[in-house]
Amino acid sequence: MPTASVRHPAVAGRFYPSRPETLARELASYLAPEAEAGTPAAGRRWVGCVVPHAGYMYSGHVAGAVYRRLPPYSTYVILGPNHFGRGFASLAIMSSGAWLTPLGEVPINETLARALMKRSPAVQEDHEAHAEEHSLEVQVPFLQYTAKNFRIVPIAFGWVEYAGLAAFGRALAEVLRETEEAVLIVASSDLNHYEPDDRTRIKDRKAIDRILALDPAGLDDVVHRERISMCGYAPTVALLAAARELAASEAELVKYATSADAGGDRAAVVGYAGILIG
Repeated sequence: MPTASVRHPAVAGRFYPSRPETLARELASYLAPEAEAGTPAAGRRWVGCVVPHAGYMYSGHVAGAVYRRLPPYSTYVILGPNHFGRGFASLAIMSSGAWLTPLGEVPINETLARALMKRSPAVQEDHEAHAEEHSLEVQVPFLQYTAKNFRIVPIAFGWVEYAGLAAFGRALAEVLRETEEAVLIVASSDLNHYEPDDRTRIKDRKAIDRILALDPAGLDDVVHRERISMCGYAPTVALLAAARELAASEAELVKYATSADAGGDRAAVVGYAGILIG
């Protein structure tokens, strides 16, 4: 097994504040209840969620709308895309050590990570894939603000065909069925990129509809057929495949926005959706 190590933040000071006090204030603003926001049923445990990973100024309000609806979990399996293609593994995990953010260290759940590697041989130890990747990192401060004494299992996705994503989802579900821990699967994904706002909203709705239908094959198909540049579609397909195995029966769109809603250029936007699955 590799020597346990600490992964240091790669995008603190760029995607989110690097000063703990500033970061905490910003997180509090995104997590503050909105007038129209729903509340979870008492004791409700969700299987997973889909949250965006852009800079907080653009997508933090969408992620916060999801995280404020969630009870605390003891472990979060965070699935995100490998934007830069670093490392060698198509399903890259860190199975030991900890992740550091301005709010402190979060340990990795070594037992769960190694169980998943045993159940799914495609999941391989690859720290390099995580070194500069922001899609998983930006979720951790939200979790630190909303949960205590938790652990994570971080997995970065490169190119994986649908059959491989479905197989990973089934393996993840099998591992989670065997643990007594409260575990949430977090799929980190933005939606369509750099097209006009009106076109992006049309494309995004097609992807969102497949997620709400708990349809992993349908999401994979529509993303490719409609050329929806959803960077985290693979982690989301894997989440849906696991959720179906875990008998999830519903999904809720908590909030949707584009970067134009935060004052960005409407000629070239990025879409963001926050979705709960249970």
